Amino acid sequence: MKKTALITGVTGQDGSYLAELLLEKGYQVHGMIRRSSTVNTWRIDHLLEEQSEDRFSLHYGDLSDANSLRRLIDLTQPDEIYNLAAQSHVRVSFDQPEYTCDATGTGVLRLLEAIRASTQYAPQTIRFYQAGSSEMFGSAKPPQSEDTRFEPRSPYACAKVYGHYQTVNYRESYGMFASNGILFNHESPRRGEMFVTRKITLAAARIKLGLQKKLSLGNLDAKRDWGFAGDYVEAMWRMLQHDRPGDYVVATNKAISIREFLALSFEPLDLDWQDFVEIDERFYRPAEVDYLLGDYSKTERDLGWKPTHDVASLARMMVESDLQLAKREKHHRNFDELEATIGQ
Repeated sequence: MKKTALITGVTGQDGSYLAELLLEKGYQVHGMIRRSSTVNTWRIDHLLEEQSEDRFSLHYGDLSDANSLRRLIDLTQPDEIYNLAAQSHVRVSFDQPEYTCDATGTGVLRLLEAIRASTQYAPQTIRFYQAGSSEMFGSAKPPQSEDTRFEPRSPYACAKVYGHYQTVNYRESYGMFASNGILFNHESPRRGEMFVTRKITLAAARIKLGLQKKLSLGNLDAKRDWGFAGDYVEAMWRMLQHDRPGDYVVATNKAISIREFLALSFEPLDLDWQDFVEIDERFYRPAEVDYLLGDYSKTERDLGWKPTHDVASLARMMVESDLQLAKREKHHRNFDELEATIGQ
């Protein structure tokens, strides 16, 4: 029997990879998007073109609007709900703490309550996935596992901890099949350009082609456990296929510094990153998280999941993609300059 899934945050990096995975597995996929003045569907445009509306469709909804969540659940009647929507930029959360806590934290509660209050069928029939974050561990000593105490150090991390415990609470209070994925940093060519890895790989490609001269960054000594987003959505799916709900760390068991990620990104282009990187105090967080290193042994044991990409292959993948993007940018810039010269 064909399953139906609802994905919040479907236009994001993880949402796009998860939608692809579920469609490949024969699901009917519904994606929730926020109504806004601009359309930001570039990560899933290929799916909208390839798939018929009865296989993949988008619906307006918002984690700040409980009525829209209840309406959407009753309309789509999903077997599985993946909550990937959030204000997910840690540095931005310091500038917009109230919005971040509402969307990233209270939004989880609204969605869980919408499932519990569904008029279509018992909430126990819906399997729910909540996207947690390694940022919840904050200053906790590495390596971090499911048993590590949360020590959040940003409004974003605090909101994610709130969403995590609400998921546990609804699981234990109402018997809901509700699982938390505690995902360590995961990247791809679809990563937003504001996030440090993508900022680095795109800058390296643009510098190589003479489109950019410098790259401004903050703390280069912070260590992170970086994996491939395409791998991590497989872990999300496996959590909801398991015979019981739970909390699972998804990581690679290896961490490197931003300084080391710079080297992995610039070296394939025969560039020395130290010639181009400038330190800008504006990019430091008010409270830094120094070292995140995941232990995914429970996830491997219970779900049979392990990563297929290491950080070196991930950086190479992102640089190659951004190099193609930079080449197109240079081509368009040269064409525009030629047109301007002809018009004079």
